[in-house]
This record gives sequence, structure tokens and C-alpha cells, in this order.
Amino acid sequence: MRSRVLYISGRPEDARCLSQMLHPLPLVLDHVGSLQQARQQLRSEDYDVVLTEAVLPDGKWLDVLHLVRECPGAPEVIVTDRQADTRFWAEALNLGAYDLLAQPFDAPEVQRILYNACSRVTHSMSAV
Repeated sequence: MRSRVLYISGRPEDARCLSQMLHPLPLVLDHVGSLQQARQQLRSEDYDVVLTEAVLPDGKWLDVLHLVRECPGAPEVIVTDRQADTRFWAEALNLGAYDLLAQPFDAPEVQRILYNACSRVTHSMSAV
């Protein structure tokens, strides 16, 4: 079974890069460019993980956290940022994000974190 990941980013080139990194894994990556588009996508599809940039054209990662809490299945949220540091990582985790990914992306780290987040959701759903 393939897990679904929604990537929210105003940078299509990052989505292409991520798609190539995740190709060997049983993950499907969908990309939207804004919080509004993510809201529509989350209404029509179920996702295991939502990967979002910290700052979006029409919102912030905290808006994504609130949006995801309304979704059935409550996908994990992973935040990505070019200025990622330990303070931001701690804040994101304390407020409910699964993890923080620094940019530029490191393929093994991206694969490990997304695969583990998807596995966590899949295992918790099968336990219900």
C-alpha cells in the first residue's frame, strides 16, 4: 500500500526535487502551492503526511497544523524551512508537528523522516 504525502510549497522546483528523492519509496507525493489549495486538496483526498514550508504565500505552518486537525485520520505534519534551527525545531514539535526538515533537502534524511511518519500513521490506523 502506498502512502500519500501532500507537499505545500510555493516552489515547484522543490516539489520536483522531492518527488525524485521519494521515487524509490512506496509514497505518492502531491504538490499544491498555497494553504487555500491545500484546504481544497485535503477535502478531496486522504493523506498520511502533510509536508509544508514554514512560510506559505497565504499563511504559515501553524495554519496548516490547525487545518490538519480538522481532517479525518489527522495526518502528521512535517515543517520545512531554509532557516531551520534547534529553537524552531523545538517550537514545531511542542506545538504538534511530527518533525522539521532543513533545506536544502538531504535525500536520506527526507526519505527516513517521511517514511517513518507515514509508517506511524499506517500503524496507528491499523490498531483502531
